[in-house]
Amino acid sequence: MSRWAKQAEQVNIIRDQWGIPHVYGKTDADAVFGLLYAQCEDDFPRVEANYIEKLGRQAEVQGAGKVYEDLLHRLILEPDAAKKDFEKAPGWLKKLCVAFADGINYYLATHPEVKPALLTRFEPWWPLLWTDGSIGAISTGGATQRELQSFYSGQTVAAVPPKLDDDPQNGSNGFAFSPQLTASGKAILYINPHVTYYFRPEVHIVSEEGLNAYGAVTWGQFFIYQGFNENCGWMHTSSQADVADLYQEKIKAAGDKYVYQYDGKERPVSEQTVEIRITENGKPSQKKFRTYSTHHGPVVAERNNTWLTLKHHNRDIKGLEQSWMRTKVKSFSDYKQVMYLKENTSNNTVYADKEGNIAYWHGNFMPRRNPSLDWSEPVDGSTSATEWDGLYMVDQMVTVYNPATGWIQNCNSSAATVAGKSSLPLGNFPAYMAPDDENFRGINAVRQCEAVVPGSMTIDKTIALGYTRLLPAMEQVVPALIRGIINGLAANPDWQPLLDTLSRWNYETNATSTATAFAIEAGEKMLSSIQKTRSTLQQDAGFVGKLITYCMTAPDTEMTGVVKATVADLTKRFGSWKVSWGEINRYQRLTGNLKEVYDDNQPSIAGGFAAATWGALPSFVSRKMAGTEKRYGYSGNSFICAVEFGDKVKAKSLLAGGNSNDPNNKAFYNQAAMYTNGVFKEVSYYKEDVLKNAVKKYAPGK
Repeated sequence: MSRWAKQAEQVNIIRDQWGIPHVYGKTDADAVFGLLYAQCEDDFPRVEANYIEKLGRQAEVQGAGKVYEDLLHRLILEPDAAKKDFEKAPGWLKKLCVAFADGINYYLATHPEVKPALLTRFEPWWPLLWTDGSIGAISTGGATQRELQSFYSGQTVAAVPPKLDDDPQNGSNGFAFSPQLTASGKAILYINPHVTYYFRPEVHIVSEEGLNAYGAVTWGQFFIYQGFNENCGWMHTSSQADVADLYQEKIKAAGDKYVYQYDGKERPVSEQTVEIRITENGKPSQKKFRTYSTHHGPVVAERNNTWLTLKHHNRDIKGLEQSWMRTKVKSFSDYKQVMYLKENTSNNTVYADKEGNIAYWHGNFMPRRNPSLDWSEPVDGSTSATEWDGLYMVDQMVTVYNPATGWIQNCNSSAATVAGKSSLPLGNFPAYMAPDDENFRGINAVRQCEAVVPGSMTIDKTIALGYTRLLPAMEQVVPALIRGIINGLAANPDWQPLLDTLSRWNYETNATSTATAFAIEAGEKMLSSIQKTRSTLQQDAGFVGKLITYCMTAPDTEMTGVVKATVADLTKRFGSWKVSWGEINRYQRLTGNLKEVYDDNQPSIAGGFAAATWGALPSFVSRKMAGTEKRYGYSGNSFICAVEFGDKVKAKSLLAGGNSNDPNNKAFYNQAAMYTNGVFKEVSYYKEDVLKNAVKKYAPGK
């Protein structure tokens, strides 16, 4: 406590009018200490939940249903290896990890009223379980948790069908505009991650050791994941670049052990006992697993009586170093040097800086593989011919620097369209390097960027571009619905009002629009059929190709059936199909709990935006919740920021709801109305602006 209190004296937290913590420390470690303390003030349950997950201990809180997810995390994130990484970490990184744990533990020590769900003492090696700051997705090479459960339980587990009312095309958007396109002659970056609401808070972290980074941090991590400093900004979108592979192992029993074949010789299969603790209805228990691995990695599945191992790179100490180092870079050259660490496994990067550079990296960590093999399928694990042959150099990958078009966009979409005509031909690269399909957000983004007039872009126009209301997928869906009405229902004049409504719609979402409501509700009824459709578009076999093919080829009777079902459903829920999108599509935040509750009888705000499924750039994913008839947003736009770089950095930002999980705190809901209308606030980045807008100043523990 004495050591923590002494370090707290080196930290000053300034809360502005929005409740955003601006954390100032003498050293980087002091700033990290204060940042984690401030995060715990805002939402300790989410800080804790992220590490319960990464530690593979969810079953101790949520029961037996989480056992195999915990097992997957234990096998892939390897707590023992993370501990060893901490012990061998460079001194500067070890200081940050210690400050991470100290800041949280000091918060718990000074807030005895806070009762953790499980974790009462945080350890400094825990950040080594989660080194890239992404959404926590784990690359499994195509193996599923169902397969893992089937293998280690010895019982076949049926596949769980996807929730088709969820957004099948979720993700994030990043845009960069070069000086040739901006009114100021300075580069502009647009940061637009799509995650579940409240997954990341907005923070500012500063030290006397050259740190001054602003942006979004994932709860419980000590580096700005998506954001900017005075010199540059970085936006990450989730990448489908192939960074993990399954290997078919030739296994046979050898007494009570196993061996596997490799280059004509037998090697022992490694075994380990993993114990998962469980709490169910207040009663503790445990489940022990004997797990197996080869030099490729853990056994994660069995197909056709063949064991599959996973070779992956889901966490690494260098990844944590890279995540921190990029927050302090001073130039484009510096940023490229950080990228040359090649440790960012799950992200694409959109970049802009005060020198006027814009850039794009599709992935970062990329194994070099035998090009004659199909790496989207398991490969032969019994031969060294299938081993990774080192890593590609960054500039050998899909990388775009300062394109002639003057713009970059990525919406988890095809790398072939990131810079329009200046994009790289993907035929020059291995298929596994950039397998990402195009999506409707990418189509929308390219349209918007191609329409930009040189010398016109400002922060406000960048925000307007990111908030276009166009839903390009509806250019396919609505004509199919109209066909179903004309060819199946036109004989009945009662259907004319609906036909007129859909025919007049310009495919732009709006809270007052009945066409928006009907088209989206009808479109969701098509999703199951769309996802089962085989695309006839040579250039796109993904969701875009499937949707276009379905809308063009589905029988008129099927479209008529969708129309009738949608009318019946809306009439049952709201008394008529003539209901506006804003009446049924709502934003609501009542409790701040990890699992929010929704209530049609409680206050909510009309949401005029729509899900990324239909090509919406400002994604607002909503659905009916338990006990509701209206739809409530729960995922999509979270932290959004437009940044212009120059002699001084300028930025505007927006956050879903607010920074705090406490309904009694103003920052719980103070951005809600702005969020539903896309109204941004000015960012306070420089100390004089922070002080001008300061509401509260304090040291941790005071």
